[in-house]
Amino acid sequence: MAKRDYYDVLGVSKGASADEIKKGYRQKAKELHPDRNSDNPDAEAQFKEANEAYEVLKDADKKAAYDRFGHAAFEGGMGGRPGGGGQGDFASAFSDVFDDLFGDMMGGRRGGGGNRAVRGSDLRYNLRISLEDAFSGLHKTVQVPTAVGCDVCEGTGAQGGAEPTSCPTCSGMGKVRAQQGFFTVERTCPTCSGMGQIIQNPCTNCGGAGRVEKDRSLSVNIPAGVETGTRIRLAGEGEAGLRGGPTGDLYIFIEVAEHNLFQRDGAQLYCRVPVSMTAAAMGGDIEVPTIDGGRSRVKVPAGSQSGRQMRLRSKGMPALRGGPAGDMFIELAVETPVNLTAKQKELLKEFEKLSEENNPETSGFFKKVKTFWDGMKG
Repeated sequence: MAKRDYYDVLGVSKGASADEIKKGYRQKAKELHPDRNSDNPDAEAQFKEANEAYEVLKDADKKAAYDRFGHAAFEGGMGGRPGGGGQGDFASAFSDVFDDLFGDMMGGRRGGGGNRAVRGSDLRYNLRISLEDAFSGLHKTVQVPTAVGCDVCEGTGAQGGAEPTSCPTCSGMGKVRAQQGFFTVERTCPTCSGMGQIIQNPCTNCGGAGRVEKDRSLSVNIPAGVETGTRIRLAGEGEAGLRGGPTGDLYIFIEVAEHNLFQRDGAQLYCRVPVSMTAAAMGGDIEVPTIDGGRSRVKVPAGSQSGRQMRLRSKGMPALRGGPAGDMFIELAVETPVNLTAKQKELLKEFEKLSEENNPETSGFFKKVKTFWDGMKG
């Protein structure tokens, strides 16, 4: 089958400019790309035909030969096939318009063209608070070192707020290509660092970045019930973007300091309270602190042992996202007296003789020990 005229394939006239040829190929490639024409069996062949036509007409020397000799310019001994028969030429031709075709599908252009504004970085601030603050919540002002928009150039990076111009090295693409044998290698443009645009007269205050370093005072609302690891997001309070780009976010990471009286487990609080041996034996009331700064009276049952827990309902931590507050648990620690006087020792010996039947746990334990030893002998 005779080859179609390359200009007809791309839908342009023979006097079309390079931009018109590229535009024609872009439209045809978008229309015929196989990924968009899964139901058209001829789309792939037509797409390759458009690629072959563009490969010739985009090159000034090949275009001149085609205009003079037609398809015969690339047949027999007159220069071979227009596409060179290699996959490298296909990649070169298609990459010329890939960004225009699929930039909208992939979140923007791959190079820097048109992306002069860059979003600022998110910032992290570690905030250490007390358990009391975590219980009640608080408003706190923090000093955050960050980058803010330059007031002199209004964030553009250019002197007087002028708009950046297209980079002459990469023509605004943010990348440059170099042919190495059959391959086309793309690199970030060294002139604009991939931005696609340059600033002719950089702002003297920010050096062209559009932002300057500065400490900011921010008021942070810490809700009641936060725990270590809680993250609070302040949208738009991060680092300013480059050349007028959007601002990043600030994340406040909470660390709740350990308390010298209370231990926390989620919304529950635990308080270890020492009681004397006689108080544990006879029972009675003790007074314990609560996290809100108050105090509560707790009845200790007679004969209480170390480790016994008593619950104070709703005296724990508030729930961060609503719901009932946690409970507080009092754990008894029966304390053995130390540094006894002679009189105290004498009284305790007498007490021990009189209380042989008052230690059921001790007698039960040694009965089990005797059974164990007897079993080992058997």
